[in-house]
Amino acid sequence: MAQVKVSEQDVVNAICMYIADKKQVKPEDVTVELMYDDDYGFSCETYVNGRQQILVKQNMIEALRMYADQVLGRDPFAGVQLVLDDEEGIIAFIS
Repeated sequence: MAQVKVSEQDVVNAICMYIADKKQVKPEDVTVELMYDDDYGFSCETYVNGRQQILVKQNMIEALRMYADQVLGRDPFAGVQLVLDDEEGIIAFIS
């Protein structure tokens, strides 16, 4: 199967779905801020009902695996790679 490119907005959507599932809220109730740091790599801050939670790269990949399965209909155990693109922001590739 061909590699799929996941836009920055869809990365955010995947994380919203993931947190909503964990916290038993609607995805619309989740706010996400994606981050990249040269020392720490990929992470994001999520906010639900005024509470902050930080997700590290592995959590973001787990969210993208759930997204691949539920939205894209792809193998959730396929390879997921996060990429910092100068023009497109934080995107992902799913093999």
